[in-house]
Amino acid sequence: MTVALPDLAATATLGAAIAGQLAQGDAVLLQGDLGSGKTTLARAILTALGVDEAVPSPTFTLVQTYRTPRFPVSHYDLYRLKRASEMDELGLDEALSDGAALIEWPERAVNRLPQDALTVHLLTDMERRAAMEGPARWRGLEAAYV
Repeated sequence: MTVALPDLAATATLGAAIAGQLAQGDAVLLQGDLGSGKTTLARAILTALGVDEAVPSPTFTLVQTYRTPRFPVSHYDLYRLKRASEMDELGLDEALSDGAALIEWPERAVNRLPQDALTVHLLTDMERRAAMEGPARWRGLEAAYV
């Protein structure tokens, strides 16, 4: 499924659709080039989940956890990882057992991430859009987005 993201309102709509289906144990993998909107989409998801505090990019802290009315959500940025094994120290298993995770730059630790994650490829080549793939239960996103 691919959806257009021509503006921030469209990104907020997609974030709300993802948040609406997000469940405890879910991982959302946010892929894309620098500046493609990974952190913007993560903010939109967290805002839709009820987070009203500032949501900075966790580039330097690597992970930031937010309390939402439903469950905690950990926001990871793996850009600075040198080895996938460093992921073992970031508490992903615990984050998924207690809540959900949004993971930027997942390709840096692909063999340490859940196989049943929703992957969102943020593309900016001709127009800004999101191509999504994941388990069948995520297929309802297109209907929620429209």
